[in-house]
Amino acid sequence: MTFRCWLALVGFVTTLPGFAQSPKAIFPQPLSPRLANYQIQVALDPTTKKLNGRETLVWRNPSNDVIRELRFHLYLNAFRNEQTTFMRESGGQLRGTEIDRDTKENPYGSIDVTSMKVRGGETLAYQFIQPDDGNRDDRTVIRVPLSKPVGPGETITLDITFQAKLPKIFARTGYSRDYFLVGQWFPKIGVYEPAGTRYAKTGQWNCHQFHAHSEFYADYGVYDVAITTPKNYWVGATGLMVGENMGANNTKTIRWHAEDVVDFAWTASPHFQVVTGKWQPRSGGPVSIELLMQPEHMDQAQRHMDAAIAALAYFDKYVGKYPFPNLTVVDPPFHASGSAGMEYPTFITAGTAWGLPDGARFPEVVTVHEFGHQYFMQLLASNEFEEAWLDEGFNQYYEGRIMDETYGPNSSQIDLLGFRMGDLESSRDSYVHLDNPAIGSSFGNTWQLPQGYYGVLTYSKTATWLRTLEGLVSRRVMDEIMQTYFNRWKFKHPCADDFIAIVNEIVPKRLGSKYGPDMNWFFDQVLYGDKVIDYELTDIRNRPRNGEQQATITVQRLGDGQMPVDVRVHFDNGNELMLFWDGKARQRTFTLNEKAKVVWAHIDPKQKIFMDVDLNNNSLTLEPSSAPAAKFATKFLFWIENWMQWLAWLF
Repeated sequence: MTFRCWLALVGFVTTLPGFAQSPKAIFPQPLSPRLANYQIQVALDPTTKKLNGRETLVWRNPSNDVIRELRFHLYLNAFRNEQTTFMRESGGQLRGTEIDRDTKENPYGSIDVTSMKVRGGETLAYQFIQPDDGNRDDRTVIRVPLSKPVGPGETITLDITFQAKLPKIFARTGYSRDYFLVGQWFPKIGVYEPAGTRYAKTGQWNCHQFHAHSEFYADYGVYDVAITTPKNYWVGATGLMVGENMGANNTKTIRWHAEDVVDFAWTASPHFQVVTGKWQPRSGGPVSIELLMQPEHMDQAQRHMDAAIAALAYFDKYVGKYPFPNLTVVDPPFHASGSAGMEYPTFITAGTAWGLPDGARFPEVVTVHEFGHQYFMQLLASNEFEEAWLDEGFNQYYEGRIMDETYGPNSSQIDLLGFRMGDLESSRDSYVHLDNPAIGSSFGNTWQLPQGYYGVLTYSKTATWLRTLEGLVSRRVMDEIMQTYFNRWKFKHPCADDFIAIVNEIVPKRLGSKYGPDMNWFFDQVLYGDKVIDYELTDIRNRPRNGEQQATITVQRLGDGQMPVDVRVHFDNGNELMLFWDGKARQRTFTLNEKAKVVWAHIDPKQKIFMDVDLNNNSLTLEPSSAPAAKFATKFLFWIENWMQWLAWLF
C-alpha cells in the first residue's frame, strides 16, 4: 500500500517508526479541551490475534482539585471469561450474534498492563475495581494511586506497555479469520468530572465498567498511533493517515493522526476493496470518504457512498458543521457481522449481505445511523453509560428524518414486493407495540434499564418523543433547538438538563405561552416518566336545533399521559373546523352549532402526537369505511404472498 492520494492535500510530514516529529495540525486552533493526548505504537500478530503495544499518555487535570489517583478502562477484559460483568449481563451475545464457544480457537479476549510508569519517576501499581456492581471477577476498570498528586491544571505523563488478545468477533471488536476490527483496545483514561460538569456536585472520576447495554464516555484528546501489520493488509483508522514505512518480516507500519476526538479504532484485512469519494459542504474544504468494501459487496458501494453523503449534507444543513476532513466507512464480512453497525470518531462500520435488493435499505440505514453518532457520540460526547438516549435516541430521530426525506417517508426502510415502511414509522411502531409501553423511562444508567427493553427505551421511544416535540413546536423551532444545543455544547459533555434548558429557552421565545412557561411538563412524562399517550374519538352526534344542526363530538383520554391535541371536524357541505383541547381531562365533549351535519372527525390530523399508541381510535365517521387495521392487514398479506413467490423463484 502507498500513500493515499489525498494525503498530499493536508500537507503532513512524518518520520517512522517513533514519534520524534509531530504531524502538522489538522485544525489551526484546538476545538476541544484536549485533556488526554496519546502516542501509541501497536503491532498486530494475525496468527495469534494478539497486540503488543506501547502507550504514552499526557493527561491534564481539568479541575481545581488535587488528583491523588487515576482511573482507566481496560475494555477488552470484558471478553476475558464468562464471569465478567459484560458476559454475565449479555449471556455472551450482542444483537443476536453469540460468542463461538464451540470453536477450536480461543474466542475470548483480554488486555494486561505490563508496566505503567510516571515519566522520569516511579513505577505505578494498580488494582482492579468494580464501581458499578462489585463483581470481583470484572477487570474492566483499574485505579492507579499516585504518590505525587496532580494539581489543578497540571499534567502527568505516563509510559505504559500492554499486551492484548483480541476476541473472536461477536460484539463490536475482535477478529474473524483475517479480518480485524480493533475497538476499545488500549488502556484508556476515564473522565474526571469537575464540580458542575453534568451532575457532579464535587469532582469525581466517571469510569464505569463495560456493560452489556452501554457504550462509552471519554475526554477529548490528540492521538498519534503507529500500527504494524502484515504488508498485504489494508488498514483504516480514526483520523488521517500520515505516513508509512516498510519493516522486516513482510510487515509495514502506518502512522495515523487524529485531533479533538474521544476515541481511536482501526481495521485491517487483506481483502478490502477501496472506493473513494468526496463531499463538498456549503463552506470549507471537501470531506474525503473512503469505503472499505468486501469484494462480494462491491455492487453496493454506491449505495453506501450515497447514504454517507446524504447524512453529511443533512447534518451540515440542519444541525451543524462536520469539522473533520475525512470519513471512513468499513463494510464487515458476513462472518464478522458482530462488528457491523458501530461508531468511532471519523470511522464507522456499516453492514450488509450479498445480493441485498435495493428496496431493502439496510446498508443505507446503518450508514446513516452510524454517521449520525459523529455528532452525538463524538462532537457532543454525551455519557453513553448514564444517558444513552442523548446519543442513540437523538441519532435515531435524525436517522428517521434523513432516511424519510432521502428515500421517501413511507418506504425509506423497506420498499419490497409491495410492502413499504418508513424509518420514523418503524421507530414509532417499535415503541407503541411494546407489550407494556409503560415499562419504564428512558432516563437512567443504561445497564439498569428494565431487562430486555434497552433498545426500545433508548432508541425508539426517544426518537418517537423527539418527533412528538417537533410536532408540537414545529420543524422550524425544532431545528433551532437542535442547532442551538449543538453549537452551545459541542466538545463539552452535555446532559439532560442542558438540553431541556435550551428547549425551555427557545419554545417560549418562539411560541409564547402556548404550552405554558416551560416544557418541563413534557419531559416529566416522556423522558423521566413512563406515561402512555392514547386519545380516542368516541362519539359523533347530529340533531336539528333552531333551524341549525347541533353536533357533539366526544374525545376521551385513555392513557395516563397528557398532550394538547387538535381535532379536525368535517361537515357534509365540505367545510372543516379545527378544534383544540389541552388534553388534560379524561373526557371532552365539543358542542357545535352549524348549518351542516358533521360527517367525520379526526384527532391529531397532522400526527403531531407521534407517541399516541393507537392511531386506529383517532377517527370516527358516520359514513361506512374500511378500518385502517383491515387495510394494513390486506397490504401485509399481499406482501407475504409476493415474498413467498419471490423465494420460490429464487430457490
